[in-house]
Amino acid sequence: MGGKITYFFLATVLVLVFGVVAMEGVLLLLTGEPAAMGMGAVAFLLPCVGAWFLWQNTRFARRAHRLAAELEAEGGLPVDDLARTPGGRIDRDSADEVFARRKAETEDSPEDWRCWFRLAVAYHDARDTPRARKAMQRAIALHEGRTA
Repeated sequence: MGGKITYFFLATVLVLVFGVVAMEGVLLLLTGEPAAMGMGAVAFLLPCVGAWFLWQNTRFARRAHRLAAELEAEGGLPVDDLARTPGGRIDRDSADEVFARRKAETEDSPEDWRCWFRLAVAYHDARDTPRARKAMQRAIALHEGRTA
């Protein structure tokens, strides 16, 4: 729950910053000077791009959470029994061992979104965030019946 509150708070702050930047862009556009108007146009465009990225990230997080809830209801969520360092981080060898199992499971059933979800968790545990995100996107696409 704490992660959701933090995400909502940071997203709200980001939207407020987008508003301030957009207002500054409007003020620069109203000056009438060509250089200021160019900067104003860019300042007006930046919040649009930022809002798109925020929307995409929020959509991804909501879909992944929905898959996690469905998998939990089925009793198929991966159990976190990984060895940890004294500092609380996941032991790399333990994560690699689980990753190898998840990868083999996914290769055996490449059209099962559940396998891709568990592979995404294994990638995350192995600290490979870009591949974890790609695997989760694949799980979402398969769950929604789209080709990934």
